[in-house]
Amino acid sequence: MLSKKLIGAWAFFVICLMAAGILSLTLSIVWRRPNLMLNLTFSGVNLTAGSVLGITLLATFVLSLLVITQRGTLGLKILNWILLANSIVILLTGTYIWIFTLHERNNYHAVFGQQSNETKILIQDMLKCCGYFDATDEVAFGGTTCPNQAVATALNNFCVTPITKFTDLTLNNIFSTVDGFMAIVIGLFLANMCVIKKRQEFERFEKIDSKRGMHSFF
Repeated sequence: MLSKKLIGAWAFFVICLMAAGILSLTLSIVWRRPNLMLNLTFSGVNLTAGSVLGITLLATFVLSLLVITQRGTLGLKILNWILLANSIVILLTGTYIWIFTLHERNNYHAVFGQQSNETKILIQDMLKCCGYFDATDEVAFGGTTCPNQAVATALNNFCVTPITKFTDLTLNNIFSTVDGFMAIVIGLFLANMCVIKKRQEFERFEKIDSKRGMHSFF
Protein backbone atom coordinates (compact mmCIF):
# COMPACT_ATOMS: atom_id res chain seq x y z
CA MET A 1 0.00 0.00 0.00
CA LEU A 2 1.09 3.55 -0.70
CA SER A 3 1.71 5.77 2.31
CA LYS A 4 -0.67 8.66 2.99
CA LYS A 5 2.20 11.15 2.64
CA LEU A 6 3.09 9.85 -0.83
CA ILE A 7 -0.55 9.84 -1.93
CA GLY A 8 -0.93 13.37 -0.54
CA ALA A 9 2.17 14.63 -2.37
CA TRP A 10 1.07 13.03 -5.64
CA ALA A 11 -2.44 14.47 -5.29
CA PHE A 12 -1.05 17.93 -4.47
CA PHE A 13 1.01 18.11 -7.65
CA VAL A 14 -1.86 16.74 -9.75
CA ILE A 15 -4.18 19.45 -8.42
CA CYS A 16 -1.48 22.06 -9.12
CA LEU A 17 -1.19 20.70 -12.67
CA MET A 18 -4.94 21.10 -13.14
CA ALA A 19 -4.75 24.67 -11.79
CA ALA A 20 -1.86 25.48 -14.16
CA GLY A 21 -3.82 24.19 -17.14
CA ILE A 22 -6.94 26.15 -16.18
CA LEU A 23 -4.89 29.33 -15.61
CA SER A 24 -3.09 29.07 -18.94
CA LEU A 25 -6.28 28.34 -20.89
CA THR A 26 -8.35 30.99 -19.11
CA LEU A 27 -5.82 33.80 -19.58
CA SER A 28 -5.36 32.88 -23.24
CA ILE A 29 -9.11 33.30 -23.73
CA VAL A 30 -9.61 36.39 -21.56
CA TRP A 31 -6.68 38.27 -23.10
CA ARG A 32 -8.24 37.97 -26.56
CA ARG A 33 -10.82 40.56 -25.54
CA PRO A 34 -10.33 44.13 -26.85
CA ASN A 35 -7.64 45.77 -24.71
CA LEU A 36 -5.15 48.20 -26.22
CA MET A 37 -2.09 47.24 -24.19
CA LEU A 38 -2.72 43.49 -23.94
CA ASN A 39 -3.53 43.28 -27.64
CA LEU A 40 -0.26 45.09 -28.30
CA THR A 41 1.67 42.79 -25.94
CA PHE A 42 0.36 39.47 -27.28
CA SER A 43 -0.24 38.35 -30.83
CA GLY A 44 -2.88 35.82 -31.80
CA VAL A 45 -0.13 33.22 -32.18
CA ASN A 46 1.05 33.85 -28.61
CA LEU A 47 -2.44 33.38 -27.22
CA THR A 48 -3.01 30.25 -29.29
CA ALA A 49 0.23 28.82 -27.91
CA GLY A 50 -1.03 29.58 -24.40
CA SER A 51 -4.29 27.78 -25.14
CA VAL A 52 -2.43 24.74 -26.49
CA LEU A 53 -0.25 24.67 -23.36
CA GLY A 54 -3.31 24.86 -21.12
CA ILE A 55 -5.11 22.06 -22.98
CA THR A 56 -1.96 19.92 -22.86
CA LEU A 57 -1.64 20.33 -19.09
CA LEU A 58 -5.33 19.57 -18.56
CA ALA A 59 -5.12 16.48 -20.76
CA THR A 60 -2.12 15.31 -18.72
CA PHE A 61 -4.14 15.90 -15.55
CA VAL A 62 -7.00 13.70 -16.82
CA LEU A 63 -4.53 11.01 -17.89
CA SER A 64 -2.89 11.04 -14.46
CA LEU A 65 -6.26 10.34 -12.81
CA LEU A 66 -6.84 7.42 -15.14
CA VAL A 67 -3.45 5.75 -14.69
CA ILE A 68 -3.32 6.07 -10.90
CA THR A 69 -6.48 3.97 -10.59
CA GLN A 70 -5.01 1.11 -12.64
CA ARG A 71 -2.89 -1.69 -11.31
CA GLY A 72 0.70 -2.04 -12.45
CA THR A 73 3.21 0.59 -13.49
CA LEU A 74 2.90 0.79 -17.29
CA GLY A 75 0.41 3.66 -17.24
CA LEU A 76 2.49 5.59 -14.72
CA LYS A 77 5.61 5.13 -16.86
CA ILE A 78 3.74 6.45 -19.90
CA LEU A 79 2.59 9.40 -17.79
CA ASN A 80 6.20 10.20 -16.91
CA TRP A 81 7.16 10.29 -20.59
CA ILE A 82 4.27 12.66 -21.21
CA LEU A 83 5.42 14.82 -18.29
CA LEU A 84 8.86 14.99 -19.88
CA ALA A 85 7.23 16.17 -23.11
CA ASN A 86 5.30 18.77 -21.11
CA SER A 87 8.51 20.01 -19.52
CA ILE A 88 10.09 20.45 -22.97
CA VAL A 89 7.09 22.50 -24.16
CA ILE A 90 7.22 24.64 -21.01
CA LEU A 91 10.98 25.11 -21.37
CA LEU A 92 10.62 26.22 -24.98
CA THR A 93 7.83 28.64 -24.01
CA GLY A 94 9.90 30.17 -21.20
CA THR A 95 12.98 30.41 -23.42
CA TYR A 96 11.00 32.17 -26.15
CA ILE A 97 9.66 34.75 -23.67
CA TRP A 98 13.13 35.32 -22.20
CA ILE A 99 14.76 35.81 -25.63
CA PHE A 100 11.96 38.15 -26.69
CA THR A 101 12.47 40.36 -23.64
CA LEU A 102 16.20 40.72 -24.41
CA HIS A 103 15.31 42.92 -27.41
CA GLU A 104 12.01 44.21 -26.11
CA ARG A 105 12.33 47.82 -27.26
CA ASN A 106 13.15 46.85 -30.84
CA ASN A 107 10.62 44.01 -30.92
CA TYR A 108 7.75 46.23 -29.88
CA HIS A 109 8.92 48.89 -32.31
CA ALA A 110 8.02 46.43 -35.04
CA VAL A 111 4.74 45.52 -33.31
CA PHE A 112 3.77 49.18 -32.84
CA GLY A 113 4.59 49.88 -36.48
CA GLN A 114 2.21 47.14 -37.60
CA GLN A 115 -0.76 48.75 -35.86
CA SER A 116 -3.29 50.79 -37.77
CA ASN A 117 -3.20 54.58 -37.45
CA GLU A 118 -6.46 54.44 -35.47
CA THR A 119 -4.90 52.06 -32.93
CA LYS A 120 -1.71 54.13 -32.71
CA ILE A 121 -3.76 57.25 -31.98
CA LEU A 122 -5.67 55.47 -29.21
CA ILE A 123 -2.40 54.24 -27.66
CA GLN A 124 -0.79 57.69 -27.94
CA ASP A 125 -3.80 59.35 -26.32
CA MET A 126 -3.86 56.77 -23.50
CA LEU A 127 -0.11 56.98 -22.78
CA LYS A 128 0.20 60.71 -23.56
CA CYS A 129 3.08 60.15 -25.99
CA CYS A 130 3.84 60.72 -29.67
CA GLY A 131 5.81 58.34 -31.88
CA TYR A 132 7.85 55.38 -30.72
CA PHE A 133 11.56 56.22 -30.45
CA ASP A 134 10.97 59.91 -31.30
CA ALA A 135 8.21 62.24 -32.44
CA THR A 136 8.71 61.26 -36.09
CA ASP A 137 9.05 57.51 -35.60
CA GLU A 138 5.84 55.56 -36.39
CA VAL A 139 3.78 58.52 -35.23
CA ALA A 140 0.10 58.77 -36.16
CA PHE A 141 -1.45 62.24 -36.17
CA GLY A 142 -4.90 62.71 -34.70
CA GLY A 143 -6.66 62.52 -31.38
CA THR A 144 -5.98 64.87 -28.50
CA THR A 145 -2.30 64.18 -27.75
CA CYS A 146 -0.70 64.26 -31.21
CA PRO A 147 -2.93 66.28 -33.57
CA ASN A 148 0.03 67.36 -35.71
CA GLN A 149 3.82 67.24 -35.98
CA ALA A 150 4.39 70.52 -34.15
CA VAL A 151 2.48 69.35 -31.07
CA ALA A 152 4.18 65.93 -31.20
CA THR A 153 7.63 67.53 -31.30
CA ALA A 154 6.80 70.01 -28.53
CA LEU A 155 5.46 67.25 -26.27
CA ASN A 156 8.83 65.47 -26.39
CA ASN A 157 7.38 62.32 -24.81
CA PHE A 158 7.79 59.11 -26.77
CA CYS A 159 5.87 55.84 -26.50
CA VAL A 160 8.77 53.39 -26.20
CA THR A 161 9.14 53.83 -22.43
CA PRO A 162 5.49 53.44 -21.31
CA ILE A 163 4.87 50.62 -23.80
CA THR A 164 7.89 48.57 -22.76
CA LYS A 165 7.26 49.31 -19.08
CA PHE A 166 3.86 47.61 -19.39
CA THR A 167 5.01 44.78 -21.65
CA ASP A 168 8.12 44.08 -19.56
CA LEU A 169 6.09 43.73 -16.36
CA THR A 170 3.52 41.54 -18.10
CA LEU A 171 6.06 39.28 -19.79
CA ASN A 172 8.13 38.93 -16.61
CA ASN A 173 5.01 37.85 -14.70
CA ILE A 174 4.25 35.29 -17.40
CA PHE A 175 7.86 34.04 -17.35
CA SER A 176 7.65 33.57 -13.57
CA THR A 177 4.33 31.72 -13.96
CA VAL A 178 5.79 29.43 -16.62
CA ASP A 179 8.69 28.69 -14.26
CA GLY A 180 6.07 27.68 -11.70
CA PHE A 181 4.53 25.31 -14.27
CA MET A 182 7.92 23.66 -14.67
CA ALA A 183 8.21 23.17 -10.90
CA ILE A 184 4.78 21.51 -10.86
CA VAL A 185 5.66 19.13 -13.70
CA ILE A 186 8.99 18.19 -12.10
CA GLY A 187 7.30 17.66 -8.72
CA LEU A 188 4.65 15.38 -10.25
CA PHE A 189 7.33 13.50 -12.18
CA LEU A 190 9.27 12.79 -8.98
CA ALA A 191 6.12 11.85 -7.04
CA ASN A 192 5.16 9.56 -9.89
CA MET A 193 8.58 7.90 -9.76
CA CYS A 194 8.07 7.20 -6.06
CA VAL A 195 4.66 5.68 -6.76
CA ILE A 196 6.17 3.47 -9.48
CA LYS A 197 8.91 2.29 -7.12
CA LYS A 198 6.43 1.47 -4.35
CA ARG A 199 4.19 -0.42 -6.75
CA GLN A 200 7.14 -2.40 -8.09
CA GLU A 201 8.08 -3.34 -4.53
CA PHE A 202 4.49 -4.39 -3.81
CA GLU A 203 4.38 -6.52 -6.99
CA ARG A 204 7.67 -8.17 -6.02
CA PHE A 205 6.38 -9.02 -2.55
CA GLU A 206 3.18 -10.39 -4.09
CA LYS A 207 5.23 -12.73 -6.29
CA ILE A 208 7.31 -13.85 -3.31
CA ASP A 209 4.15 -14.52 -1.28
CA SER A 210 2.57 -16.45 -4.13
CA LYS A 211 5.68 -18.64 -4.47
CA ARG A 212 5.68 -19.30 -0.73
CA GLY A 213 2.05 -20.25 -0.93
CA MET A 214 2.71 -22.75 -3.69
CA HIS A 215 5.63 -24.32 -1.76
CA SER A 216 3.51 -24.72 1.37
CA PHE A 217 0.76 -26.30 -0.74
CA PHE A 218 3.10 -28.99 -2.04
